[in-house]
Amino acid sequence: MPEGEYKLSCESGSKLAISAVIAGLIFLPGVCAAEEGGSGHYMPGSMSSFIDAVPSTETFVARLNLVYYDASADAQRKIPMAGLVTADAAAKSWAYGLTLLWRPSIELGDRWSYAMSTTIPYVSLDVSANITSPVVGSQTSKVDALGDVVLIPIMLNYNVNPDLNAEFRLALYAPTGSYEVGRLANTGKNFWTAEPTIGVRYFGQKNGIEATLLLGADFNQENDDTSYKSGTQLHLDGTLAQHFPFHGGLAGAGISGYYYQQVAGDSGTGATLGDFKGRTVGIGPVLSYVTKIGGHDNIIEVKWLHEVETQNRLEGDIAWLKWVFKFY
Repeated sequence: MPEGEYKLSCESGSKLAISAVIAGLIFLPGVCAAEEGGSGHYMPGSMSSFIDAVPSTETFVARLNLVYYDASADAQRKIPMAGLVTADAAAKSWAYGLTLLWRPSIELGDRWSYAMSTTIPYVSLDVSANITSPVVGSQTSKVDALGDVVLIPIMLNYNVNPDLNAEFRLALYAPTGSYEVGRLANTGKNFWTAEPTIGVRYFGQKNGIEATLLLGADFNQENDDTSYKSGTQLHLDGTLAQHFPFHGGLAGAGISGYYYQQVAGDSGTGATLGDFKGRTVGIGPVLSYVTKIGGHDNIIEVKWLHEVETQNRLEGDIAWLKWVFKFY
């Protein structure tokens, strides 16, 4: 769609949605996985729909992210946290992130697009649990601090045809967040993670149907302070939605979900619970809206994911709000 035009039609709205959105993503460190600390850098729902697509033309984009997570585990489910072994854990997390994405004028061919991004997260985390080792007792911990910064130096998209795109990206998570051994609430993981991701996205120019599927893997370094190395995880995220003209813009409604499986066990002398592999599935509704404000493209997405079939993890609900603003 030509710059500066905004036509009220499913076809033009779909073109806007594809060309105007960002590929920046955020994996804010809430408490939600089987790895050390009860969490990993992967955050379900952070990359699962058209709003996370790589831009096809030169642009600079800002994205605001708000994530709420509320979860708990029963007394029989032990979770390792910062050198402690806990049971009956509960956590609430508010995570706020700013993603800045740049799609430069670099051209790799008629069908290729390249971009890069960085995300700066701030996390408010409240955790309570009964400690079973190395001491026994109950503890409550609350921290408001910087999270682990996300760097994505490689973001590639291949345009198969106007309706279909394939992509690859590599994210790096830096240990910039607040971390203390023996503290339940930590906004950082204290180790680096590399996360390659591949994906395919269908967005019908005429029918407004979206089908997005992304497969990623997290490779973690060892936490030197606790001699604990979280095992490799695989995660599959997807969205199926219908987009349609609404109130001068383009609205979307559908369902989003994910599957998470830890494929390599935890290791190191600090992994006292053994390999501790985790698994979970989450599913819920997603709504979006594309419009223009002051001549600039804007996209808002909200989603709710309910976790089911959970093993060696806290179990709860995740709520997302994403707001994308395209500067040019």
